[in-house]
Amino acid sequence: MTTTLRPTEPLQREPARLSRHYQVCVNSRPVGTLHLATHPGFGPTIARIEELHIDEADRHRGRATVAALAAEEVARGWGCRSIDVYVPVQPGTDPATVPGIRLATALGYVLRNRGMEKPLGTNAPALPPGLTARPIAEAEYGPFMAASFRAFADACVERGITRAEADHRIAREIPEPPAVRPVPPGTTIDVLEQADTRLGTLWLATEGATSYIYDVEVAEEFRGHGHGRTLMHLAEARAITAGKGTIGLNVFAGNTPAERLYASLGYEVVGHGLYKILL
Repeated sequence: MTTTLRPTEPLQREPARLSRHYQVCVNSRPVGTLHLATHPGFGPTIARIEELHIDEADRHRGRATVAALAAEEVARGWGCRSIDVYVPVQPGTDPATVPGIRLATALGYVLRNRGMEKPLGTNAPALPPGLTARPIAEAEYGPFMAASFRAFADACVERGITRAEADHRIAREIPEPPAVRPVPPGTTIDVLEQADTRLGTLWLATEGATSYIYDVEVAEEFRGHGHGRTLMHLAEARAITAGKGTIGLNVFAGNTPAERLYASLGYEVVGHGLYKILL
């Protein structure tokens, strides 16, 4: 029996993005669906498997493997040099038991990042005595945003993203000089201080019922004193005050100290982001 991809729509050519939905077929019989697109942030040289679903009755027969390999061939035809996938994980589940992760790993995908989340209560943590938090000043905003995106880009380059793709992402996120852009609605950027000494910065944004930590940065000279944990507590307090029930974040693979901190605070893995270089 032959497993193939059958397009269910014309190739969608959005600004700086290609996208197409397919049926997964066995001898022309539909057994699932696949959605392939290029990455909206990093540009047209990276493809993403947005969705891959095989009907229950046709699972465990290699259909998903063949469909994923066919998606790679399509991505090569689009001129992509790599392909990404994000696999959701139920909190508390061993990733080694998740079929999507096992499939991606078997096909040569490499872990880039993990998504983590924590359910929130109603009691907002207080700052330790002597520490205060204030909104970022206008003069600080531009340098902070530029440094934050540059650090993000550098981390991506260490994990399969080219410098040109990382620069493309930065240009999309901050197309204007950051100093002239106001803090977006639903976003807070706080500076943690002690006696007017800047200890660190927290960037938090909201989406629906969830707040997301975009960046937590402790000044190098003050690291190792628990200020990272304090900033995480501040993020929870801001989210609770905003009426959010969940807080989430992204952590890059290999950042063991950060993973340990988040786990100790009650965050659990809810997804794996993986990538593969298309040879």
